Amino acid sequence: MAEVIVTKPRVGRFTKNAARRVRVTGKIPAVLYGAGHEAVAVEVDPKQISRILFSEAGHNSIFDIEVEGQAAAKAMIVDWQREPINDRLIHIDMKRIASDKPLRLKVRVKLLGIPVGVKAAGGVLDQIMREVEIECLPADIPSHIDVDVSGLGINGVIRIADLPHAGSLKFLNAEDATVAHVIAIREDAAAVAEAAAAATAAAEPVVAKKGGKPAEAAAAPAADAKKPAAKK
Repeated sequence: MAEVIVTKPRVGRFTKNAARRVRVTGKIPAVLYGAGHEAVAVEVDPKQISRILFSEAGHNSIFDIEVEGQAAAKAMIVDWQREPINDRLIHIDMKRIASDKPLRLKVRVKLLGIPVGVKAAGGVLDQIMREVEIECLPADIPSHIDVDVSGLGINGVIRIADLPHAGSLKFLNAEDATVAHVIAIREDAAAVAEAAAAATAAAEPVVAKKGGKPAEAAAAPAADAKKPAAKK
């Protein structure tokens, strides 16, 4: 059952002082706009807003909103602000929606299963895109996109074109964009050891004396200096 938010217009409309007064009463100042209506400043119950934001569909949830003096409408949360110190909700933006007008929004991608390339070949599943952008009618908005990755082998790829389509849903990302893939991890012990030895050798400092000459080169004249001078 859809959440029903009953609210009332704010006294003082869009002023900061009016918003502060709303917060003092335990409510959240909000703005409702869209669908050809003038924007209206309202106050909402934080518990209702939290239930929506923490639901399966999150901010993509569609709910009924009733404002005193106006006809009931369908709406969704499009933006919200939190107090940075205690993470308390301090402002909400809500948009009226029309059931026959497509919406553009982002939804979460949920990977299902363990790829065969991970179980049998020791690969790693790498999810590149955790959200995708879609366009669809309000009634077709999914809470998330389920993707079965159990059949992916090493170097197997899931692209936008491979995602399931239903109803009026249309993906707006490039069709060849990678959503997830399985990559191989190869460890050649000899190659690793050789690379480590080369890195160690390159890191060893060359000791030089004044004048910029290496110690080895400077030592040669010093050794010659110990030889007795030749008699004439």
